[in-house]
Amino acid sequence: MEKEIKIYNLDFDQLKTYLFVTLFVAGNIIFPQLCHLIPNGGHIFLPIYFFTLIASYKYGMKVGVMTAVLSPAVNSILFGMPAAAVVPSIMIKSVFLAIAASWVAEKSNKVSLWSVLLVILSYQLFGSLVEWIMTGSLYAAAVDFRLGVPGMLIQWLGGFLFIKYMK
Repeated sequence: MEKEIKIYNLDFDQLKTYLFVTLFVAGNIIFPQLCHLIPNGGHIFLPIYFFTLIASYKYGMKVGVMTAVLSPAVNSILFGMPAAAVVPSIMIKSVFLAIAASWVAEKSNKVSLWSVLLVILSYQLFGSLVEWIMTGSLYAAAVDFRLGVPGMLIQWLGGFLFIKYMK
């Protein structure tokens, strides 16, 4: 299931860049709010990464990195979630996700289940390693692998479908 898609690489001097960042950050605000209605919903569904994946894969590194940085910051400021103490590790994972997704998309000009899975596993493994180094706790660093498998599956299948059929 591989499909060649139109990949955009928007620049900072384009109004579209900021419009798309605004839309994707809004998605990364609304989706987590819905998920947090369920106990441990944030840990289970990993919603703050979903639109960062799509933004980066489809619209490039600049849109992706801005979405990756603004989403947890705005969510934390407005709603206190994620907690300020974990914002740095979420931002690191998000920025790595943006870099990995935009790189894979740029190199392949295609979206496939395997390419999206590669992106998700790479940002989770790298992010968990960095979080382990930052916290000194493998248990805390592995929370996404302990609880977040449903969220990774949503990112994988939902992200793939979103990217594939997005006009």
